[in-house]
Amino acid sequence: MKQQRKFLRQLELRGQLSGQPMPGVPIVELAGEHRVLIENHCGVREYLENCVCVGVRYGHIQILGTDLRISHMCSDSLVITGNIQGIRLERSVR
Repeated sequence: MKQQRKFLRQLELRGQLSGQPMPGVPIVELAGEHRVLIENHCGVREYLENCVCVGVRYGHIQILGTDLRISHMCSDSLVITGNIQGIRLERSVR
C-alpha cells in the first residue's frame, strides 16, 4: 500500500495527475457561507455549537462558526451546516 501511495505521489508531482486528488486524501468543499462537505475523514473529534473538529489522515480540520450542526455523516463523508466563519487545517507532526 505504501508503494502504491508513493507511486501516485510521484505521478502527481510530475504533473501527470495535476488537479486530481489522490485516493484517500481529505477533500474539503465550502458551499457559500452555510455548508461544508468533508470527504475521507477519520471521525469527529469535537462537536460544539461554535466549533466542529474533524480528524483527517495527517491531522485535523476545524470548522468555526455559529449554530454549527452535522447534518449528514457516513463512513467517508460528512456535511456541516450553520454560519461558517472559518476553516482551519492543523497538521500532526510525524
